[in-house]
Amino acid sequence: MTTPDLPDPSSPDDGAPEPATLPPLRTVGWLNVRDGRLLAVRTTGKDRFFVPGGKVEPGESDAEALVREIREELGVRLDPASVRPGFVAEAPGHGLGGRMVRMHCLYAEPAPGSPEPTPSAEIAELAWLTPADAHRVPPAGRIVLDRLEDVLLAV
Repeated sequence: MTTPDLPDPSSPDDGAPEPATLPPLRTVGWLNVRDGRLLAVRTTGKDRFFVPGGKVEPGESDAEALVREIREELGVRLDPASVRPGFVAEAPGHGLGGRMVRMHCLYAEPAPGSPEPTPSAEIAELAWLTPADAHRVPPAGRIVLDRLEDVLLAV
């Protein structure tokens, strides 16, 4: 009599795809540079600083996602008419098990009368970073700091 093949309890297989095999997670990030520094945020419970922004919801444009995410995270009202493309940074996501993140980095100006960035929602802390802070950001953040190096060092 043979025994049926049973799943190995030490390697659960719930049928979910491995993170590294999933398509890149599409996100947007706000390129807010002041006085030679890039605005970054640290989420509660995380050890790295990220470019502010987040996931693009179904049916949402990059500009709409950016305006929504920045209002939620920082209380800043971006002027939708000022949103313009920067570049794309694609790298393994921090804490995503190897899944890639494709961050569409965008420039935008705050609407007249908008408050200064203040941590809200899941944001614990703000920081203004330079290329010397590359050790404080995940891989996509390093790409952003590298791409903006000339602007950040020009001050």
